[in-house]
Amino acid sequence: MNRATAKLLIERYFRQLTEGCGNGNCTNEFCASCCDFQPLDNNTAAAKALELFKINAKLCDYHPSIAASAERSTQQDGKMSDKDLRSTKEDFSDVHHLTENTICMILSFCEEERDYSALVRVIGRVFSNAEALMKSFRKDEPNSTENLDSCKTAGVKKDEKQSENSSEKTGNSAAGEASNEMFDTCEVTVDIGAVRRVYDRLLSIDQVQVALVNALIYLTPNVELDLEYLDVYETNPDYLNIFIIVMENGNLHSPEYLEVALPQFCKAMSKLPVTALARLTKLWSKYDLPHIRRMMETFQQLITFTVVSNEYNGENLVNDDETVVAATQCLQVVFYASILGGEVDVEHNEEDEEESDSDELTLHELLGEERLYKKGPRINPLEKELGIRPVDSVRPLIPFEDFINESLNDVIEMDKDFTFFKVNAETKFSFQTCPFILSVITKSQGLYYDNRIRMYSERRLTALFSMVQGQQPNPYLKLKVRRDHIIDDALVRLEMISMENPSDLKKQLYVEFEGEQGVDEGGVSKEFFQLVLQEIFNPDIGMFTCDDDTKLFWFNSSSLETEAQYTLIGIVLGLAIYNNCILDVHFPMVVYRKLMGKKGTYLDLSDSHPVLYQSLKGVLDYTGNVEEDMMMTFQISHTDLFGNPVIYDLKEEGDQIPVTKENRQEFVNLYADYILNKSMERQFKAFKKGFLMVTNESPLKYLFRPEEVELLICGSRKLDFEALEKTTEYDGGYNRDSQIIKDFWEIIHSFGEEQKKLFLQFTTGTDRAPVGGLGKLKMIIARNGSDTDRLPTSHTCFNALLLPEYSSKEKLKERLLKAITYAKGFGML
Repeated sequence: MNRATAKLLIERYFRQLTEGCGNGNCTNEFCASCCDFQPLDNNTAAAKALELFKINAKLCDYHPSIAASAERSTQQDGKMSDKDLRSTKEDFSDVHHLTENTICMILSFCEEERDYSALVRVIGRVFSNAEALMKSFRKDEPNSTENLDSCKTAGVKKDEKQSENSSEKTGNSAAGEASNEMFDTCEVTVDIGAVRRVYDRLLSIDQVQVALVNALIYLTPNVELDLEYLDVYETNPDYLNIFIIVMENGNLHSPEYLEVALPQFCKAMSKLPVTALARLTKLWSKYDLPHIRRMMETFQQLITFTVVSNEYNGENLVNDDETVVAATQCLQVVFYASILGGEVDVEHNEEDEEESDSDELTLHELLGEERLYKKGPRINPLEKELGIRPVDSVRPLIPFEDFINESLNDVIEMDKDFTFFKVNAETKFSFQTCPFILSVITKSQGLYYDNRIRMYSERRLTALFSMVQGQQPNPYLKLKVRRDHIIDDALVRLEMISMENPSDLKKQLYVEFEGEQGVDEGGVSKEFFQLVLQEIFNPDIGMFTCDDDTKLFWFNSSSLETEAQYTLIGIVLGLAIYNNCILDVHFPMVVYRKLMGKKGTYLDLSDSHPVLYQSLKGVLDYTGNVEEDMMMTFQISHTDLFGNPVIYDLKEEGDQIPVTKENRQEFVNLYADYILNKSMERQFKAFKKGFLMVTNESPLKYLFRPEEVELLICGSRKLDFEALEKTTEYDGGYNRDSQIIKDFWEIIHSFGEEQKKLFLQFTTGTDRAPVGGLGKLKMIIARNGSDTDRLPTSHTCFNALLLPEYSSKEKLKERLLKAITYAKGFGML
């Protein structure tokens, strides 16, 4: 416990011993409000407060005294006004918790008196007291919606009011019953329908708004201390009611809350134990979209407001801002509620590959790095408690993109955040523990740091081995290949490495083409990846089939190639992520979902096998007699790549089981399971094995969703050359205002889509944009001599274009087009 917290607790004990809690029925022997308490002087009370702090004695909730307020008013004015006397008489001091009926009764009184001071005092007293608020708005309290009618403002004609009453009673009763029935399954004792109706009335009264803000400011520090040091939730799970009631306030995002009240509330909420957060998540997942979106926007607004109101740097990290951290942790509850409340698939999971033990962990332990390189997937505690993961979401209530906070992403120091994530997780907060709030660009930076540190670690281990064994150190994953035998050479080398020393795959890739000069600083590796993929996805080889409409590739279940070939392509995909290279691969999204641990289902067919998907959808939507009209059984047949018929029983003796209206959903599910999982199980298992050889210890699976993994591997298909122009740098005498540079960009912008892709391929080694778009590419255009007939050249590893200063725009265009059209194997260093 830090000193500030201890000081605050001791002060609470001292105030309790000297002033009491204000509750006339208090039974706490250490409280001045207790009838048996013996008064203490200040010195004795201070010593007693220290003693109570040491033994963690009971702390009372504070009950503001109306009498004390009246006394202060008398002292200030010298006498009490008629209004003060009336308020003292009708102060509702006997109200110790709130119900919908109570609020309506007080509202009626205040509207008759045209004075809301009594309501303000009651609201302030109850909403500032944890015990009183926790007992308010219970389901078992008698709530009559008839009382709402008495809350109507004056001025409505009697006959109009009577007609409104009859209709509103029916509507309110139906709404209340529906909401209660919806939330009963969440095992909370709050009548949420009543809370919402009460807020609808209270939030229109300005004085009550102020009282709610002030009450929350007083309430939350005490709640935070109770949760952190007194474990109140474990003894009374109804303590969660406080957070349920407060979060129903639709004005929490307004400026008066953002300064103090909401930050304090988020800090208190972040102290809830995981079991309580899971209950809250399940409850909120039952809410309709407007309510859950409002809560998401409330926490997002607090994060953005706090970030833009402060300046962060290497010394003052956003990770140390308690408000931003607490709001992010609260937003996590909404994130999982959005998943849980949407369309979810928790059943179709791929079996995890069993990891064999190796000596690598022991070596890291010897070097004192076991925490940095610990094995096993990271598990989110709330995720584990709920039994659900982001990858299980088919369609969340709120799109994943809406949870990303761009203002926060702009100020995160990812090198520091990565250190907290890997090493100091117990003492420092890392935003990578809440990856939903991070953009793909930010997460890819974290993955980059992880990959680079593993590469350096492998170099050190290699140096250690070489010193012990007296061998020449080999700090890189070196591949020496021939262009005309690239698959065979790569396959043999990578297969040997995967069998003899799989940890070598974690080294930095270094490719050398036999008979060619060149130092691989990234560009040669890019070309290697592209050539391997062109060979592997060649239709003549038959490893994959290509859909004519979507141009996407799928595993050929009839392939004659060995499993080693599929393992190789898996390794290549893993190495591309590990070495920060973009690949020109065209897989449907279900492949990435399967890599992340999910099996393919019927819905995935819309992307991978659109024609089959439409056929099966027709079966499900058919309104006639399925059995007689379609005459299908649970035996299916299709042709393989070579035109041979393949017959498969979806169930035992499937040819004897007709497809009917009753079992057609089962037929569709089994058909999809066969196509997406069983028919290519051997090929995909080898493919995934190769992928995991490189990525199994990476935080990839924890940080990224399947669609983001595709973006990491393939890059973005959106090519924004305007953004590329803005970020391009110049060297060798060129600048943004050089005439040839102006002509160059006019030519580039006039190119068609295919020509632009050829230019990117020529300059960077790939025709895709990196994560974040072309603006993140950092291309360099350097002057390469005066006017000449030589073609432009490029250093793909540096994304550098060497451009001679041609004499005319026409010559520049002609030379550039020739270079990018005939670039493969030439001009790429």
